[in-house]
Amino acid sequence: MSPITDFSGRKYADTIVLFDVDGTLTPARQTISQEMRQVLADLRKKVVIGFVGGSDLSKQEEQLGSAVLGDFDFCFAENGLTAYRLGEQLASQSFIEWIGEEEYSKLVNFILRYIADMDLPKKRGTFVEFRNGMVNVSPIGRNCTREERNEFEKFDLERGLRQKFVQDLKAAFPHLALTYSIGGQISFDVFPTGWDKTYCLRHLEQHGFKTIHFFGDKTFKGGNDYEIYTHPEVTGHAVKTPEDTMRLLAELFP
Repeated sequence: MSPITDFSGRKYADTIVLFDVDGTLTPARQTISQEMRQVLADLRKKVVIGFVGGSDLSKQEEQLGSAVLGDFDFCFAENGLTAYRLGEQLASQSFIEWIGEEEYSKLVNFILRYIADMDLPKKRGTFVEFRNGMVNVSPIGRNCTREERNEFEKFDLERGLRQKFVQDLKAAFPHLALTYSIGGQISFDVFPTGWDKTYCLRHLEQHGFKTIHFFGDKTFKGGNDYEIYTHPEVTGHAVKTPEDTMRLLAELFP
């Protein structure tokens, strides 16, 4: 189906604008502001909109609201491995089926031993979070408080702990076609190569969009927005805060 059929009420029905969540639509792991909600609602009258994030849908509902499936035309959780179009779920993929139980166990065992040996000011809980399309690894643990999250981010930036962790994983598992992507403040994602945020573009092919915009804050090489930001079919926009996003949208779609 063409976007003219699906989204004929939009001023630019052949244009879609995709957004990262953390640092782009919301502050890291915080909820969306009412101002941003209104900006997106106004934008949706002009173009097709969607978000693409690494977290599962439940975390994105926490940040973007329980009505997120109705507020966006396309919802791409876990980089699009779990995807929705106009509220209807699309085909999904499974990391565990791809890697197999034996290799998965070896990978997780290595990660847990590695974290056990890391010298950190604090460790909390949920160091490995299994998602449908990936594994999320957090040295401090995803159960940390916001204050502890900020503390770890500073500690990591000074020492490059996550970068070294990723390098050591690559060295330990060279036979697996895995990509390691640092995102957010406290973690990094592990997923099959090609299952980064560009995966969501597969769901858009049949719609024939002429222009695809993407807004993200981790657009540097190694960041989890890099691949889609630099994709030849995507017009990428690097931002640092939700305020940056709103300012750029006002310039692009007055």
